[in-house]
Amino acid sequence: MENTKAILIIAISGSLKSSSSNTNILKHIAGLTPKYVEIRILEGLDALPHFNPDDKREIDSVNNFKKQLKHASGVIFSTPEYAFGVPGVLKNALDWTVSTGELNEKPVIAISASPLPSGGDKALASLLLTLGALGANMSEGDSLSIAGLRTKMSESGEIADQATQAALQNLLNRLIGKISPK
Repeated sequence: MENTKAILIIAISGSLKSSSSNTNILKHIAGLTPKYVEIRILEGLDALPHFNPDDKREIDSVNNFKKQLKHASGVIFSTPEYAFGVPGVLKNALDWTVSTGELNEKPVIAISASPLPSGGDKALASLLLTLGALGANMSEGDSLSIAGLRTKMSESGEIADQATQAALQNLLNRLIGKISPK
């Protein structure tokens, strides 16, 4: 299906969990968009094979992933923290773009969310380091760490905390502003 809105943003969750809080954050952000913006939550990170720079085969899942990034006006990442880092599936996906540059100069925002008081700060730092190496268009203020996530969400997975809602809206507005500066 072809995008009929002026701005297409790809949203990528670092979690494969079916009831992922990070995916729910992306769904919440998708509900905040103006009419001319579409946020499409990317699925299928688990279908990407392990990154191997020697593998020169045409791999459908990798080609589809790269194509979606290439055609997006911007990208949102939301990730949990696993063992003080970015989940392997997300890092693997990003590694597939190292030599092809789909994120180079692409406007990006990044979120980490955790039930812990640290808010997944180590995962966010790791993600920001990787995105910087990939040339993503990011500046200070283009990321958010959400601590104590369970206290900020309803039992159904909705963002219930007004300060978190406002922070997510601000982050989305920053991304849209980078894509279509006024």
